[in-house]
Amino acid sequence: MKAGSGLAQGRVADATLAEQAVRAAMARADLEHPQAVLLYLSSDFAQDPQPALTAAARTAGCLQVAGCTAAGVFTEEDWVLDAPAAAALVLGEGVGLRPAQRLETDSQRPELTLAAPNALDMHWLSGSGRRFGGVSGDATGRGPYSVWGGGRVQPGGRCELELTGIALKLGVSQGVRPLSRPLPIERVEGHDIRRLGGVDALASLAQELPLSLRAPERIPTHLLMAGVPYGDQEGALEEGRFHLLPVVAANPTEKSVTVAGNLAPGTDLFWAMRLPQAAEHDMTAMLSRLADDRLDAPAFGLMFPCMGRGPYFYGGEDRDIALLKRRFPGMPFAGFYGNGEIAHLDGANRLLQYSVVLALGYDDV
Repeated sequence: MKAGSGLAQGRVADATLAEQAVRAAMARADLEHPQAVLLYLSSDFAQDPQPALTAAARTAGCLQVAGCTAAGVFTEEDWVLDAPAAAALVLGEGVGLRPAQRLETDSQRPELTLAAPNALDMHWLSGSGRRFGGVSGDATGRGPYSVWGGGRVQPGGRCELELTGIALKLGVSQGVRPLSRPLPIERVEGHDIRRLGGVDALASLAQELPLSLRAPERIPTHLLMAGVPYGDQEGALEEGRFHLLPVVAANPTEKSVTVAGNLAPGTDLFWAMRLPQAAEHDMTAMLSRLADDRLDAPAFGLMFPCMGRGPYFYGGEDRDIALLKRRFPGMPFAGFYGNGEIAHLDGANRLLQYSVVLALGYDDV
């Protein structure tokens, strides 16, 4: 197996950036004829990415070119935001891409999934396969968006692919600091949590915050999440076995908390906060879990972080990228900052926010 990455940026969105990125990736991989190319382009290309896709396919000499546009792109070399750029990862010598095979016996096989926001359908997302990937987008959270597979823009706005000839290990870093231990929900109406662990939900949340943030009008809802653990409750928070729902509003009149999801009475819930230090710690723990049971190093990585993380979140440095490089020095990887992350958690395919989804490719032995 061979893999290599390349990154190119310029002043205008020109197809030559895709050519330069692919050519650099081929040189680093020592590949003359890649079997597949993952190509991510900045949102500057979203209106008409086809010339860039054609340039990438021509340079690589293959038609298996997949990817999307995004607010920013990166490789292990660097990250680029707010400028026209292309990031490429080339794969070869036994590693390839193909449309996902919908066989019942392959229901546990990971599927690389890319989608535009307007193409997201929760029934589709929850379908067969263990999905991982991200949601295309730009810095505004609006359009336009482009997703491609087989070297062509997908009119449906999404693609599902399998990487062949390799074994994949998948991990998720949700990057939050738990503020409380899980407590049972006692009363809920729609999206509004009313009572939790014997007290009003708002009081339950406020008591976990610093004194300066406990007044309803000062509660930082944009940083707060409601967590639902799964599996064995023992160690669930420490091992990252939970999924998160953003806190939408704190309601002083009803003494309730509105979350972005429906939860049933009896469900255990904990409060959590997004903090750079917590995200860095969680990313480190996730990388350790992935590396613990294999002696060999991964050949490449596919990384899908939320645009709510990255350099803006970490104060000018992407600590997630830095930690991945430190854990696996010399490993080529590529990715993009998206509008949502896709991962298989708690027995279901889920759409995440403020997270990092990572896939590591190993020799298929």
